[in-house]
Amino acid sequence: MKKFFAVALLSALAVISLAVPAIAQQTVNSSASASDPRFLPLDQIRPGMRGVAWTVFEGGEPEQIEVEILGVLPGFMGPRQSAIIARLHGPKIEKTNVFGGMSGSPVYIDGKLVGAISFNFPFGKEPIAGITPIKQMIDIFERNRAGTDRSAPQEPRSVSFTQLASTEWKPEFPKPIMTGAPLVAPVSAGSPLVPLLGQQFAPIATPVVFGGISQEALAKFSPQLIQSGLMPVAGVGGSASITPLGKITDKTLAPGTSISVQLVRGDYSIAASGTVTFRDGNRIYAFGHPFLSLGSSDMPMTEASVVTVIANTNSPFKLTVPGQMVGSISQDRATGIYGQLGEAPRMIPVRVNLRTSRDRVETFNYEVANDTFLTPLLLNLTIYNTIASSERGLGEATISVKGQINVKGHNPVQIERRFSATNAATLAAGSVAVPMQALLSSGFDDVEIGGVTLDISSADTKYTGTLERVSLDRTEARRGETVEVQAYVRTESGKQFVQRIPVEIPSDIPPGQLILFVGDGNSLQQASAAQNFVPQNLGQLVNAINNVKKNDRLYVKLYRVTPGAVIGTNEMPNLPPSVVATLNSDRASGGYTATNLSPIYEKELPPAEFVISGQQLIGIDVLR
Repeated sequence: MKKFFAVALLSALAVISLAVPAIAQQTVNSSASASDPRFLPLDQIRPGMRGVAWTVFEGGEPEQIEVEILGVLPGFMGPRQSAIIARLHGPKIEKTNVFGGMSGSPVYIDGKLVGAISFNFPFGKEPIAGITPIKQMIDIFERNRAGTDRSAPQEPRSVSFTQLASTEWKPEFPKPIMTGAPLVAPVSAGSPLVPLLGQQFAPIATPVVFGGISQEALAKFSPQLIQSGLMPVAGVGGSASITPLGKITDKTLAPGTSISVQLVRGDYSIAASGTVTFRDGNRIYAFGHPFLSLGSSDMPMTEASVVTVIANTNSPFKLTVPGQMVGSISQDRATGIYGQLGEAPRMIPVRVNLRTSRDRVETFNYEVANDTFLTPLLLNLTIYNTIASSERGLGEATISVKGQINVKGHNPVQIERRFSATNAATLAAGSVAVPMQALLSSGFDDVEIGGVTLDISSADTKYTGTLERVSLDRTEARRGETVEVQAYVRTESGKQFVQRIPVEIPSDIPPGQLILFVGDGNSLQQASAAQNFVPQNLGQLVNAINNVKKNDRLYVKLYRVTPGAVIGTNEMPNLPPSVVATLNSDRASGGYTATNLSPIYEKELPPAEFVISGQQLIGIDVLR
């Protein structure tokens, strides 16, 4: 009997020795290369080879999974990028199948690292996975190491005033995430891969755990997240404290352990989870497939513990809880994510003071990841959730948003909008996401967001009115005189009120007819000739955003019928004939927008009790 236990113990130790020493060796601080003796080259992989993989099923310790190599698909993931196909064995993996969150699980053969489990067959009946070779993971990050420097100059982009004034915000990602594709690569007759031909092969979905986010808010944004290869998981996470960098040891983010990429932390928590493939000193390689294909990035990298693995036919996944922040993710590319231990990311602090319809004030403090594409989405989601979780997400409501986006070295971007509609919460969230997206996607290399501060108030009543008509106390006036405009506004209940607006005729204009515009800010913005421009610097962009007309009040503007032009953001009225002739020269074209109406006067009225929409035009004759 003793002899039997001794043999069993020796057998167990022999199996563990195939992998555990290999895991420990990966934390040695030495630069990885294609000929690294710790790696098993792709050209040595053969069908039938056996090895082990490591991933966490519960808690923080990785567990072993047996791996059987079925074959190699050259060029499947792209030019000179192959995928290794393997069948996984073990009681737990056969129960759960390949699940979300195990992306990056390292695979070893004879103690040498082969690569990361990163692909699966959705709805597959057995645990067959695709493995990204470790050489491909390391090579792509070595080639793009310089890409982590965000100080490289970029070309400024054209900005649309119509877009800045809009609140219909939609997320923008750099490119579509790699989606599923049929397994159609040629294989030899009799290969174990033959039964898999024609099946859908896709990157393992990345579970994203949302803490503090309501089911309603998550349902609204789920289509965008799922389309990007993410698996939203709601109602299982709590808030994640805003903590400094934790202590780093040899066991920190060891291969096979769980890793979280924190997108939001504080009163709200949003974190994507996967598995560490390889640690080389302070360098961390994980996932084996892209997170969001962001390229250069800057997101918190944290340890994580697994609550359990949820097994279901559709998309099994890990439930993970983010832990201590230990570094930052600096690259997100086709073969995985790359991070550095001991480096703190640059987050954007957000503070929201919400005054509810019950006259109660609630304050929310959190941080969002600083990224061109993610930050507007995260702001949009969290601000919408802040409103919808305390107020109506749908139905009649009036929501006011006032605050600022602090831009280092420049004036803050001022936000002052009011919405009275059935989708007021959506519009209010978009009013913050739109200017943030304009700043981060501008192409300027000196955009540093210092924080976002918002005061939001909500009422369960719709306050809207329509500008029906305008009238003048007289249609003729002399220069320097004041005329009175009566603006007739009708509310939804049918009540009509009149707003009286004094307008002074400029004393330096020649006699003739003027055209008087009265309307809401959105209508005036759309009527402006300055629709698009290319800012020359960040300060000019900030000023342009701050000059966007407000949507909840009336504006009065006087025009004179005379040639003019708009160059960039500058309106140049009443141009002399010589200037017009120069702009219309046969030797030049473009660079300006010709106008027949030259603005001479503009006035912004204080906000009324109602959000007024509509526009009217009327003529005034200026006498000598």
